[in-house]
Amino acid sequence: MFLENTFKYGNQSGWIEVITGSMFSGKTEELIRRLRRAQIARQKVAIFKPQLDTRYSKNEIVSHDANYIESVPVASAQEILVKGKDSDVVGIDEAQFFDMEIIEVCNELANLGKRVIVAGLDMDYKGKPFGPMPYLMAIAEYVTKVHAICIRCGNLAHYSHRKSQSESLIELGEKDKYEPLCRSCYLEATKHLEEDE
Repeated sequence: MFLENTFKYGNQSGWIEVITGSMFSGKTEELIRRLRRAQIARQKVAIFKPQLDTRYSKNEIVSHDANYIESVPVASAQEILVKGKDSDVVGIDEAQFFDMEIIEVCNELANLGKRVIVAGLDMDYKGKPFGPMPYLMAIAEYVTKVHAICIRCGNLAHYSHRKSQSESLIELGEKDKYEPLCRSCYLEATKHLEEDE
C-alpha cells in the first residue's frame, strides 16, 4: 500500500519535514517559525494539533516561550487529511499523540503536493521511540533533531525525564512533571527503575 500511494499522484512537489527531540528542545518554536514564513509567503497554511493537548490553549499551538499560532484541534489523523487537503502547507504539532494512521495521512498529503511539517517527541519518558514518530522520520525527506539543555549538568539533552511516579504513557505536563536530561544524567535519574525490575 505504501509504494502504491507513493507513486499514485505522479511527480508533484510535496514532501514531509519532521522536527523532533525531547521536551523543552524548541520543536514547537521551530514549527511555528516555519509556518509563519509560509504565511508570509502567502501560502495557504492549515495547522493541526491533537484534541487532547489543551496545556496552553484549546485552539492554538503554543511554545514553551509563549509564541503561538492558530490551530485546529482534531480527534483523529483522518480529520487532518480532510481539512488540510486544500492547503499548500500542513503543520502538525505533537504528532506522537496520534495513532499510526498519521503516517499514511502525512504520506497522502505529501503525495498530493503538500508541504507537510510535523513536530513531535522522538522518545517517551522511558527513552523508547514514541508512537508513529520513528516511522514519520523514516518517510520524511527532511528531519531536524533539536536538543534541550540538560537541567542537571548543562550538556545537550535529548531525554524527557518524568519526575512524577505515573506509569501512563501519555501524561501532559510541563516543568512540573518533566525535565530535559542528557544521556548520563538520564541514566543516573532512572537507575532505580532498572533496579526495581
